[in-house]
Amino acid sequence: MVAVTNATASSSDAELFDTRFSMGAAALAAISFLLAIVVGWTGYQGSELVVVGMDLDVVSGLAGFMLLFLVSVTSLVAAVYMEPGFDH
Repeated sequence: MVAVTNATASSSDAELFDTRFSMGAAALAAISFLLAIVVGWTGYQGSELVVVGMDLDVVSGLAGFMLLFLVSVTSLVAAVYMEPGFDH
């Protein structure tokens, strides 16, 4: 039988929007996910990004999609699993 440590037994069940850090990380996750969709679709269409002005092909669109999707997933995991710091 595995003994439950004190840190895991008394961890708080913080919601996604309880702290400012969680709200910021969730907002970053949402924005980067939307940007990933835009970059991936732009690369699939073979057109250019409006703001940057560079032409994207399928490979560079997929690379940008994967990078922004990684940022999105990482910040969403940080928003869900990070506990409050020293200020609480």
